This record gives sequence, C-alpha cells and structure tokens, in this order.
Amino acid sequence: MPKERIDKVLSNMGYGSRKEIKEKIKKNLVTVEGELVKDPGLKVDPEEDKIIIEGEEVFYRKYIYLLMNKPQGVVSATFDNHDQTVVDLLPFDYKSFDPAPVGRLDKDTVGLLLLTNDGELNHKLLSPKNHVDKVYYAYLKEEAKEEDIRAFEKGIVLGDGYKCMPAGLSIGEEDKREVYVTLREGKFHQVKRMWHARGNEVEYLQRISFGSLTLPEDLEEGEFRELTEEELRLLRNENS
Repeated sequence: MPKERIDKVLSNMGYGSRKEIKEKIKKNLVTVEGELVKDPGLKVDPEEDKIIIEGEEVFYRKYIYLLMNKPQGVVSATFDNHDQTVVDLLPFDYKSFDPAPVGRLDKDTVGLLLLTNDGELNHKLLSPKNHVDKVYYAYLKEEAKEEDIRAFEKGIVLGDGYKCMPAGLSIGEEDKREVYVTLREGKFHQVKRMWHARGNEVEYLQRISFGSLTLPEDLEEGEFRELTEEELRLLRNENS
C-alpha cells in the first residue's frame, strides 16, 4: 500500500487526534522499526513497518465491519445537521475509520444495520442484481389477511405506481397484527408504503435479518459489535 504520514495513520486507527499524536511524538512515545519518530510527517507503510506507540504495537487493518442494533430516532447517515446519526453512536476509534451504513433504516425503524468502510462490499450488498434478502418484523394497526400474502407474492403496487418485486409475508398465529416481511430490494419507506397500499399501517418496524446475518438477541438498541470472520465470509458470498 502507498506510504502515509505516521500521524495520520495513528489518528485513523483511533490512537488520538492528529494534534494528540504529534504531542506523543514530541514526548518520544512513538517508534517505527525501533527508531524514535521525530517528525509527525514521517511516511510509513502500516502493513509492513513495525509501529509502537506508548509501548503498544500497532496492528494495522484497513476495513471494519460492524453490526448495530439501530435505535429509534437515529438516522442512517454519516452526518446530519439536525439529528443524531448511527455513526455518532460509535466511539472515536471506530469513527476514525469513516464507516458508512449499508443502505438505510428509517429514523423510527429499529434493528439490524451494517456499517463498514469497505466500499466494494457495501456496493455489492446494495446492488439490485444481487437481491440480498432483508427480513422485517412489523406490528400493524389492523390484522393482516390471507389475501395480503398473495398480494405481496404478486408484487405490491405503491401509491406512486411503482410495482415492488415479489416479497414474502408471514402472519403471526396468535396475533395477526404481527407480520414478517421479506424484501429483496430497499425502496424508501418501502414496508410502510406496501402496507399503506393494502389499506393498513405499520405501527412498529424492526429489521431482524440482512442476508445471512440475524440480529443477535443480546444486542440492545444502540449497541454494536464487530462481525465475526464467519459472518463476514458468508456476507461476502451473498448471491455471488
């Protein structure tokens, strides 16, 4: 990989701001290949050079892959002038990688959201030709009916005339206001608009799976964790 400034590399990896890194260099707390760093502009190859800061060896990684249980009231964006974003929920050492959400969940929708700085994987998962399944749990204003299942399978026509791809629908046995919707696309407010087209309304919406990933039961709203190697491997193989 091309060489980068040592202060930028360490800042991007969460060891502090560029200003803080420069202070640590001034205090002789950073070495590269055993030599004290005197210049914060020193060019290094973080994949090859042995970098130590405050006695801790730096193990470089280019990409991060996070699974978040998105809470209500937070927008799926990297920046917003008015609302808190999913990136705002991350600590600095993750923010420094500049992750972005894979697709989006509406502000009042909760559940599984991926964040990564791997643009290639992000594009692959959102590409229409891959049709990665996304499953949503919804609680409706009125009970769902058997004819809704057939309508979803046929393809719901939205209010603007757009015909959705065929979608899966299952209805709860004990409470028919509980439904599970499987989409292979991701239009704006799609689940809500589909039910609106059926004369019903969504009162609560949660995404519970994205491709091979399922929302962990022990992950509270607003919490996140890194993907495991196996989860990442399965995700990379989605419809490839």
